[in-house]
Amino acid sequence: MCDATAKITRKSRGKHTTVDFAPILIGILLAATIAASVEYYRQIRKAHKEYEKARDLVEDIVLSFNRELKREADKLDLITFKVEGNSAKADTSLKKIDNVEKRLKPFEEKIGAITQTISQTLLQNNTSYLSGLSGLELKIKDIEASQETLRVKISGFEEQIHKITIAPPEIRNEPVIILKRDKAMADLTDTEITVLEMLSKEGAKTAPEIKERVHLSREHTARLMKKLYEEGYLERESGKIPFRYSIKKEMENLMQKAEGPPS
Repeated sequence: MCDATAKITRKSRGKHTTVDFAPILIGILLAATIAASVEYYRQIRKAHKEYEKARDLVEDIVLSFNRELKREADKLDLITFKVEGNSAKADTSLKKIDNVEKRLKPFEEKIGAITQTISQTLLQNNTSYLSGLSGLELKIKDIEASQETLRVKISGFEEQIHKITIAPPEIRNEPVIILKRDKAMADLTDTEITVLEMLSKEGAKTAPEIKERVHLSREHTARLMKKLYEEGYLERESGKIPFRYSIKKEMENLMQKAEGPPS
């Protein structure tokens, strides 16, 4: 069987038959080779597809990484730009500070000289200030003594006011001005006589009420009522504002006598 041209002879029914196995063996080997080639091709195609998938995945990863790297690079450029701008501003600020310090240096020297002058002046005038303070202390003591006296007087006034206001009346009449009989009905105008007659007949009234009756201005009526009160014709209730005016009993009697029949 090792020899490709070997022949096998056997007997069958009295005859010899010779079979050649070389073509069969070659066909089997050829079929096996073809099958192996097909399977190998399939494996290669499968590996190629896996390779393409892996390559696409790697490309996506690389592309995404490049995008992120670009973003970070843009951020880094922006930060670098801001840092450079801040550095420029800081340099400008430092220059300004240097200029300010240079300008302030003469002022500092002047202030130092002024401080020395003031110190010397204070030292020279220290004695005069002390004497002035002594005189001021004496004045303060005098003022304190005056204040103490004033406090005593105020305390006395407060006690008097307290005694007066222990039981205040609801309606307080101001002190009655004594009416001189020889002045009664003398030098009175018609308007004044009208007001007196009205108060005698209708009772106490306020200045606004009287103003409506005599048809005078508010200021004129106020002056009129004040005059009659000060001359002793009227009494005034000062417990509330506006004041209420009433005719004095003495004046009311005189007016009633004047209106009576002559004897």
